[in-house]
Amino acid sequence: MFDKILVANRGEIALRVIRTAREMGIRTAAVYSEADAKSSHIRLADEAYYLGDGPSRDTYLNAGKILDIATENGADAIHPGYGFLSEKQHFVEKVSAAGIKFIGPPVSAMQAMGNKIAAKKSVHKLGLPVTPGAIDLITDPKQAEEIAREVGYPVIIKAAGGGGGMGIVVAQTKDDLLKAMKAASAVAEASFGDGSVFVEKFLDKPRHIEIQVLADEHGNVVHYGERECSIQRRFQKLVEESPSPVVTPEIRAEMGRVATRAAQHAGYQNAGTVEMMWSEGKFYFNEMNVRLQVEHPVTEMVYRVDLVREQIRVAAGEKLGYTQDDIDRRLHGSAVEVRINAEDPYRDFLPTPGRIDRLHLPGGPGVRVDTHIYDGYEIPTLYDSMIAKVIAWSGTRPLAIARMTRALKEFDVGSLVTTVPFHKVVMKNEAFQLGELSTGFVKDQKILERLIEEDQFYEARAQEVAVAILAALEEQPGGAAEYARRHAPVVVDAPQDGGAATRTGSRWAQAARLESLRRR
Repeated sequence: MFDKILVANRGEIALRVIRTAREMGIRTAAVYSEADAKSSHIRLADEAYYLGDGPSRDTYLNAGKILDIATENGADAIHPGYGFLSEKQHFVEKVSAAGIKFIGPPVSAMQAMGNKIAAKKSVHKLGLPVTPGAIDLITDPKQAEEIAREVGYPVIIKAAGGGGGMGIVVAQTKDDLLKAMKAASAVAEASFGDGSVFVEKFLDKPRHIEIQVLADEHGNVVHYGERECSIQRRFQKLVEESPSPVVTPEIRAEMGRVATRAAQHAGYQNAGTVEMMWSEGKFYFNEMNVRLQVEHPVTEMVYRVDLVREQIRVAAGEKLGYTQDDIDRRLHGSAVEVRINAEDPYRDFLPTPGRIDRLHLPGGPGVRVDTHIYDGYEIPTLYDSMIAKVIAWSGTRPLAIARMTRALKEFDVGSLVTTVPFHKVVMKNEAFQLGELSTGFVKDQKILERLIEEDQFYEARAQEVAVAILAALEEQPGGAAEYARRHAPVVVDAPQDGGAATRTGSRWAQAARLESLRRR
């Protein structure tokens, strides 16, 4: 087993890896940028090393500097988390050449499955189902037109490398195709340093279902069932769950067979995810993510497994030590995860970085929160806007949803604007509760429109209560607190020094302040 692991990442995933390593008795080394100088993962690690100031390319993507830190400080393994260097083949090659273990797949498996086109070709040769479309890169618009004509519009143009929903553009007609190709290629080049793209059929309201695989260095490959990740915006996941409400035990076994066969053929090792699209009762191989996924906690909850621990074990050369039958018997209950982003869902998910002026995280039976934030934490503008993941588990899907609904009501980050209101609307949506999902769910169910309608209702109600509070203040000083206690769904602080009743971050308090200003 390893003596020291360097965690080449930040935020909640860095904390996630550090905590498991600590449980295993392994020392950890963290790295951090100037923007993360007060981040939680620095305090939890045994050692922490400064990467410098500036954007990601100069810090968390600086492969040479991170490798130097690992070498100079005696790390015998590197865990990349997700994003940043987790899928960079050049980094894995350098790590291996330095005699340090990369906790992830070998370069050969990355070459076979990390690139979407290479993975699609590999799976196609095995005779496994793939999404209709190109199995080669597209460089000529005429090629794209031929493929689109063959599979039918709309088509989707995808970046061959990378992930996270970036470098994906839909073309509804022939007139859109060239523009879509240029847009996808430009994003791919900027995000991944590789502008190559390919074209495939855009399936009508598909479901996004993925299989978690795990392979050791001795040829053993298993899967930990599926996750449903259909609720998305701009091809980026917002809500995930396991198991999928549409997948039966028989379908799970077949999807698992396809995923493990593809992984075994590629010589895959460590944790990975085979993503599939489900449409009209059929599933198609879409791509493979050669790393740990953001949404791995829902799998951990229903299978009662620590996937990071398993990653470390197999990277150290241990055998899995169990069979697929052993795993299948462990499946229990249902888990739902929501990503809490510092984004404004009322304004098309515009990023809202800032300082957390109050923090209360949900808890209780079956609730897990993966986060790196704390009261007073300043959310940097340089990185992804996700600040937390809330996961709720219960014995059945309806109870898991009810638990998540309760947890979201408890989640409080003061005046910071987040996606929590969006998730509350999703949880009580009838189609979601019935498991009627697709990648077009947010648009089809008019979630953002419903969110705004609810907001307008509560704003109006808040205004009514604020006026009543101020009226009570004018009549008798003690009246405001009593009225608030009876009628407000949140605690409204008693007035101080004759001022308006306030509570930082509360819509009721905001309305009260506005009404007070208007009267003045």
